[in-house]
Amino acid sequence: MIFEQFRRSLAITKKDLSIFYLKGPVMLSGLLMPAFLFIAFVFGRKLSLEFLLPSLLGMTLFVTVSSIGPIIAPWETRMRTFERLVSAPIALWAIILGDIMASFSFGLFITLFIFLASIILLGMEIVSLSLIIGTILAAFCFSSLGLVISAPPTDNPSNIMMLSTLIKFPMIFISGIFIPIGEMGDWKIISYISPLTYYTDLARYTIGGNYFSPAIDLLVLLGFNILFFAIAVKWHKKNLAKRF
Repeated sequence: MIFEQFRRSLAITKKDLSIFYLKGPVMLSGLLMPAFLFIAFVFGRKLSLEFLLPSLLGMTLFVTVSSIGPIIAPWETRMRTFERLVSAPIALWAIILGDIMASFSFGLFITLFIFLASIILLGMEIVSLSLIIGTILAAFCFSSLGLVISAPPTDNPSNIMMLSTLIKFPMIFISGIFIPIGEMGDWKIISYISPLTYYTDLARYTIGGNYFSPAIDLLVLLGFNILFFAIAVKWHKKNLAKRF
């Protein structure tokens, strides 16, 4: 029974990828948005490549994975396709998992370019087993966060996008991407509430400059995975009747 639900969840993933993700403008924006944010940050500042590359990696994964996921539920609510999904023989958690896996796959695909650029063009050995595992955990985590954001029962994607921006942009600035955690002083405790902090820190481990140990980063990311997925399922279930 569970295996059958997983199979149906993959059908949701395939549907999301074909409708929302595998489009030229979406693919291009997935590459350009984090690049423009990164360029705006580094322009005129003398920062080492060892500091910049993990920042770009963390920003790219976070922005791309959480870019489309939040609007899927309100968009399908408006188009009346969400009703068909929940009336089909598929569990709500499987629908949510399918949406998460679509964002997860898209983010990993875009982030792969950063890995390849760091190895081929820059000659930096940033890839490690802990970072590969961490990237998978972080991609699922950020995608689950996007599904948490999409839970309010609205059929207006712009409302969710505004909420998404209010949550995501502060997380970028408190997560050690622009300022190392060790240099935040007493304010560094704020960074502990962001899952992006632990992924960025993990990316810095291979080339030095990490604040936590890789084991802590991975365990915390795993904890955020469980937390966000559970909240997404529970909140969507609570608001399900309000969508119709």
